[in-house]
Amino acid sequence: MQEVNLAAIVVSGLFIGFMLGWVLQRGRVCMNSAFRDIIFVADTVTFRAYLTALLITIIGANFIEDYGFVKALYRQGFMPLANITGGYLFGIGMVAAGGCASGIWYKVGEGMVPSWISVTGFVAGLLTTTDGILFRIYQIITNYQLWLTNSGIKLLSTKQVEEHWAARIDIYPLTLYNLFGVNKWVVIAALSVLILIFILRGEFSSKAKPKVGYVWYVSGVLLGLIAVAAWWASDHFGGKPRGLSFSGPTIEFFRWITQGDSPTWSVFMIIGMVLGSFGSARALKEFKIKTTSSGHELVKVFLGGILMGIGAAVGGGCNIGHGLTGVSTLALSSFVTIMFIVLGNWTMVYFMFIRPMRDE
Repeated sequence: MQEVNLAAIVVSGLFIGFMLGWVLQRGRVCMNSAFRDIIFVADTVTFRAYLTALLITIIGANFIEDYGFVKALYRQGFMPLANITGGYLFGIGMVAAGGCASGIWYKVGEGMVPSWISVTGFVAGLLTTTDGILFRIYQIITNYQLWLTNSGIKLLSTKQVEEHWAARIDIYPLTLYNLFGVNKWVVIAALSVLILIFILRGEFSSKAKPKVGYVWYVSGVLLGLIAVAAWWASDHFGGKPRGLSFSGPTIEFFRWITQGDSPTWSVFMIIGMVLGSFGSARALKEFKIKTTSSGHELVKVFLGGILMGIGAAVGGGCNIGHGLTGVSTLALSSFVTIMFIVLGNWTMVYFMFIRPMRDE
């Protein structure tokens, strides 16, 4: 790799990551709380921030694809069993871990020791699944995928997919637009209307504004713009349009620091994110090394991190990789996965918080 290219990877990755960490910390944006608060405290503020970011990312990512600013957006093939199982496990895990994949990483920058433990568990879960004792199960669950072929939708094994590619036989990942046989901008328009209706129905008054940090709609707009910029930067500087994600990059980060693997654009994005969160927390005088005297709590967040890692590996991505970046491509796999992440989250919220309160 030429030095100038490495410098571009480092600078752009750190910059995008820094801005991401800054916004997530200032806006307190974590998808765990976004999904949890809907059923636990009937609050949709953080969820509306997520939807605002999603709306901007869907429109922006497809715009820069259509106008040639990036190569074709990466759309993941639909693995029914893997996407459903992985998403559900991830959703359960992030409640126990005290944050989603992006949430635990930005909280590391705030000095939250339990989040450091969650990240450790996340790494352990990812590696146990992709390289360890769960690898055989991982292979079985992820082996079959649904693809759109010239003769319709077919269930193909991983080997068959590779054979199709080698023979240059056209197969396409399932998306909302090719499922319905319409132009993708028709789907984008319909989704935009639905998202806007939900966003505009909520509270905009001072009650929804935090005492410090960003109000939810500012956080959402900035997060969406960063996600679109990440699509462009990861392609232009990193070599392929992968956008924001945390499961694959977390493995890459671990292997870089332990095995000396070449760092990717996303490795520097993660480093920049922690630095951005740290900078924001320091500026707000919120940075503090915070731990807990409860061994039970540390075990819980570690096991939650492991479950998140297993779910992300099996499901092919995390809350950001599927819920923001993947959904912006309109890939069916990402819509299904994020739906089951939400269901897993709600299941764990019920058993951890709602049911115990009812039993008191």
